[in-house]
Amino acid sequence: MSAPASQAAAADPAAAVHDIMTPEAVRTRCGEILAAGLDGELTWFSVDPTRFKETAERVVAEIRTNYPALDVPCHSRWRHFEFNGVDLWAERAAQAGLDGTALAAAAGDLAIISVLLDAGAGPDWAYTDTDTGLRLGRSEGLALASLRLFEAGILSNDPSDPLRADADALMALTPEQLGEAFQVTPENPLVGLEQRAGLLGKLGQAVTGRPDVFGATGAVRPGNILLWLGTRQSIQARDILIALLDTLTEIWPSPVRIGDIPLGDVGRHPAISRTNSSDGIVPFHKLSQWLSYSLIEPLQQSGTTVTDLDGLTGLAEYRNGGLLIDTGALSLKDPALSERAHPPSSELIVEWRALTVALLDRIADDARAILGMNAETLPLASVLQGGTWSAGRRIATELRDGGGPPLIIQSDATVF
Repeated sequence: MSAPASQAAAADPAAAVHDIMTPEAVRTRCGEILAAGLDGELTWFSVDPTRFKETAERVVAEIRTNYPALDVPCHSRWRHFEFNGVDLWAERAAQAGLDGTALAAAAGDLAIISVLLDAGAGPDWAYTDTDTGLRLGRSEGLALASLRLFEAGILSNDPSDPLRADADALMALTPEQLGEAFQVTPENPLVGLEQRAGLLGKLGQAVTGRPDVFGATGAVRPGNILLWLGTRQSIQARDILIALLDTLTEIWPSPVRIGDIPLGDVGRHPAISRTNSSDGIVPFHKLSQWLSYSLIEPLQQSGTTVTDLDGLTGLAEYRNGGLLIDTGALSLKDPALSERAHPPSSELIVEWRALTVALLDRIADDARAILGMNAETLPLASVLQGGTWSAGRRIATELRDGGGPPLIIQSDATVF
């Protein structure tokens, strides 16, 4: 390539954006930060490979406790609708007589709005459910609250069909309505209430702007992406993420952009070196990947085969990352930094998240070796479910009152 052509490629913002809007980019760039950590070249964290096996053993113990038969399902939002052996969403869908494309669209609507509402609730909020008597906080409480919000028809424009999330209703939702549905009071505060309502409003705007995927008239709703994806008999898991990043990236607050193009959940780190506008940028796409995992089962139920589950990556969130710190696989070079609050965009948090994604692949390999399994019988999605997330929660509860993460995060309810 000639020098002018090379310079043009380096200056092409579309090519630079394409470089970071794939799961392969997440895995590659996070892996580069891990490589720097293993060489002792990072600013904030030390990496201790001698602790990897102990971390994997904790994960294996968790898998064996939670799934003694080792039949571990995928990590997804659907697990959070299952309580005491009862699948609350399956029951509700059956009561409504949903099947076929109607079931797929409704499941897509629920998964998308529930995942968008799933960033950390804070330690002081909980949801009390009248039907089950459960009182739950954190991710499980947010899941149950989002299910009840969906069932109530607040997001539907059709009173005769409450189990839907229409674009117009999403755009009309106010923080006050969401707060009432989520039982928010001064005594029961939810972190980022306005930001959560704002995300749903932006979701409504985004789906309206893509009639090719979400519908042109009438039923314009996020769940229609499952009908669009389901036109193919077989897709790879990465195809789900690519579709979400192509259609919904603009809903995320994007302090990091290339030109005027929002990039979603990415950060900046000096260990990432490129010759184009993506230089220094490390992608995570955490909620988009969490949503991708959560759309696999509805696609499978509607008859679409989803292959290569490990094409997606581990999730850069505080339970997985906390497990690594709490087991000593990662440690702060300056322990005093654990006493300070850090915004998600800070280099320290970006470094932590990148190391988390890369090390989850290592832990998955070690866990499979211990269990005598492979990527087909125990995909990364199952390691997360079995798995790293619950192991992170368990060790956090053992070490800290309230079970919070080992680092203090200034959450805005859109990343963590």
